[in-house]
Amino acid sequence: MATLVHDMRIARVQRTLRWLEEDTPLLAIRVRDLSRERQDMAKGFAASMIDQARAELERLLEQRAQEKKNEEEEVPCEPAD
Repeated sequence: MATLVHDMRIARVQRTLRWLEEDTPLLAIRVRDLSRERQDMAKGFAASMIDQARAELERLLEQRAQEKKNEEEEVPCEPAD
């Protein structure tokens, strides 16, 4: 059950990250009429969001790997005689 929840969260963060990365070239077009300072602020904010999404994805992947490791350790290999 916990693995399913992690997989759903991971998929959501992956979609968000992909969307943010694919939107980067379009952002430059959207902000081109703004002052250089505002362009830099918008691009910096977008870069920050991408960095946060990557960090969240990494954290979730590590958490899922740790839970799988814990589940494997808890399962007995052979029944006791």
